Amino acid sequence: MSENNNNMFDLNTHCYRLLMEEPFFAALSRRLDKRQNSAIPTAGVGIDESGKFVLHYNAEYMGGLTDTQKKGVLKHEFYHLVFEHVTGRAPSEGLSKDWNIATDLAINGLIPRDQLPAGDGCCYPGELRFAQLPAGKSAEWYHPRIKEMMEDEKKKKGKGKPGKGKKGDDSDGAGGSEAEGMSQGDGAGDHSAWIPEGSGSSDLSDVAKERLRKAMQDAVEEAQQGGGWGSVPSEVRESIIDAIKVRVDFKKVLRYFVKTSQRANKKSTIKRINKRYPYIHPGRKAERRANLAIAVDQSGSVSNEMLELFFSALNDLSTLATFTLVPFDTEVCEGHVEVWNKGEKRKGKRVRCGGTCFDAPTKWVNERTAEFDGLIILTDMEAPKPVACKVPRLWGTDPSGAARPYFQTNERIMVIEK
Repeated sequence: MSENNNNMFDLNTHCYRLLMEEPFFAALSRRLDKRQNSAIPTAGVGIDESGKFVLHYNAEYMGGLTDTQKKGVLKHEFYHLVFEHVTGRAPSEGLSKDWNIATDLAINGLIPRDQLPAGDGCCYPGELRFAQLPAGKSAEWYHPRIKEMMEDEKKKKGKGKPGKGKKGDDSDGAGGSEAEGMSQGDGAGDHSAWIPEGSGSSDLSDVAKERLRKAMQDAVEEAQQGGGWGSVPSEVRESIIDAIKVRVDFKKVLRYFVKTSQRANKKSTIKRINKRYPYIHPGRKAERRANLAIAVDQSGSVSNEMLELFFSALNDLSTLATFTLVPFDTEVCEGHVEVWNKGEKRKGKRVRCGGTCFDAPTKWVNERTAEFDGLIILTDMEAPKPVACKVPRLWGTDPSGAARPYFQTNERIMVIEK
């Protein structure tokens, strides 16, 4: 049954009930923010400016669907994440109506037709305009065929050369994301929320990929430990398990962590116009910097090869920012704490060789929160879980340490490989 008051529909309170028979999707759903957004006609997934995944939805639209259709819309959106449509599989020419339709066809063929909203706007393989297209193909398979179909249709209508729509229509991705053609008369919704407008950041996309990989990894673990996969086909399960083995470039993760840890120092300057009081008061100029503490595990369990790997990563990081090097084992080596200046290159050196205690660098930074905006710990992960950190904390380790950490954490673990 649909909601009595569509405008009051809150997806957060309904997800558990709707996904009771879909444990994998339920686990994935718990790792997404869900935000009401009246600016979009239906629903859509995307990435916000911090690299977090968000499920946007129109409360009135979702409240007007049956429970079966709500579940279908949710599965549709989650499949966009599973197939990495949100994190960079778009063609080189960018998002377009033909690509939007292709991704929808790849997804909707996996969902029973009665679980999707009724109407001619639904892009469903084997139906209406797509009667000659079979289900079970990838977006890359559908894309050239859809492109050809659209070109033929335009030629028949005599509307000139094929191309993208004008700015502002749903063919070029302008405006909010929606349930990708399930309610649009032309069968093509825009996916503009996939990458935040104006972000221009490949680092943002890479961090989002790693977050998605971790979210899917957790969902897979829940499914394999007894929760079950629900309606996810076996071939899709295999592709998901294979996808979570892929890791992003650790250098890009480092760069993004630095950028998101930046602190702004503002000062007055007559060279900038004051937006509130133009030409009356001076403007403000923001100088951004990232004050990071990089704690390098010097314990005996960290081999010289691993230490060399860590310092190689730090040399790359130094091209972006100045940071503070904090060597430690069971305690911080105060005599060797030093500033590593931006652009400086160094060779790795061992200054300690004892046990490992992650509390040591964490407490050291906690006592200096006015000085630091973030903490990166480079280690083999072979020690008990430390106390909470008062600033964002990132872990860096090699593939072996990431595969078998001594403790479990919700904080990001960055895999550093040669």
